[in-house]
Amino acid sequence: MALFPRGGRPKFGPQSSIAELRGAYEAIYARFPEPNGVTFEPAQLGLVKGEWVQAPRAVRGRLVLYFHGGGFIAGSPQSHRALAAKLCLQAQSHGLIVAYRLAPEYPFPAPVRDGVDVYRNLLKSGLSPSAIVLAGDGAGGGLAFATLLAIRNGNLPMPAAIVAMSPWADLSLSGMSMMTNAESDENLSWDLLFLSARNYLKKLNPNDPYASPAFANFKDFPPIMVHAGSKEILRDDASKLGDRAAEAGVKVNIEIYDGMQHLFQMTPGLHEAKMSLERLGQFEHVRTRVPLSEKQAVAGE
Repeated sequence: MALFPRGGRPKFGPQSSIAELRGAYEAIYARFPEPNGVTFEPAQLGLVKGEWVQAPRAVRGRLVLYFHGGGFIAGSPQSHRALAAKLCLQAQSHGLIVAYRLAPEYPFPAPVRDGVDVYRNLLKSGLSPSAIVLAGDGAGGGLAFATLLAIRNGNLPMPAAIVAMSPWADLSLSGMSMMTNAESDENLSWDLLFLSARNYLKKLNPNDPYASPAFANFKDFPPIMVHAGSKEILRDDASKLGDRAAEAGVKVNIEIYDGMQHLFQMTPGLHEAKMSLERLGQFEHVRTRVPLSEKQAVAGE
C-alpha cells in the first residue's frame, strides 16, 4: 500500500532542493507499469504541452482531462502515465495529461491558467464539453477543481463531471487529518506539503479559492466524485470538497476507503485500488455525452 520502497518515504523538508525532489518523484513513479494496449503521444494545445492517452475501446470524442500530482513542484505526464491510463481504460475514454508549468519557476496561478487554456483549446478543436471530464490526483486533484472554478467564472461551458483521487485542496494545511494521520500516512508528509505550498504560493494567501478550492463556492459545478484514504493526511481535504458541494446543491460522492493511505490507487494488485478506479471510471462513463454529430476525433487518433 505504500508508494515508497522499504525504509519509508524520503525525508523532504524546507531545505530540500527542488531538483532532488523532482528526481526522487520521477524515480518512484517510474516503478509502476503502464497497462497493456495504451499508447501515449506528445500533445500541444496552444502554449501548453502534454500527452495524449490513447486507450483501446475508448469512445471517439470522449476525453479525460488529467492533472498530475506532485505538489505543484514535481511530476509530469510521464510520471503519471500508469494512473491516468488505468482511469481512461475504466472510463472507456481517451485522455490528455496536462504538462502544466511547475513552481518555483512558475508559481501560482500559472498552473490554473494552463488548465483553462488547455480546456479552451479543446473546445475550439470541436470537442463537446459534455464529453469532457476533469480529473487529477493530489495537487493535480486540487488543480482540477481550481481549473473548474476558473472555467465557471470565465463563463465557459462546463464539463460533464470532475473526479479526484486524494486531492490537495487546502494549501493552508488546516485539516485535522494533517495531525491525526501524520504517522499512518506513509506516502505523504506535512513537511513535503509545506515545502510545496511555500514554493507554489510564495507569500500569497493560501485561502485564495483558486489556490485552495476547499474555500470556493461550488455553485453550478457539475457532478463530483472524490476518493481518499482514511489514513491519509489529506482525508479532510476530500471532506471539505464534499461540504462545499453540498452547500451549493451539487451532486457529490465522497468515498473514504478504510485503512488506505495517500493515492492508494497507484498500488498494483490492491483490491481497493482496483475498486476505486472502477468506480471513478464508471462515474465518468455514465456522465459523459458525445453528440451524435461529433466529427472531431481526439488529436492523435
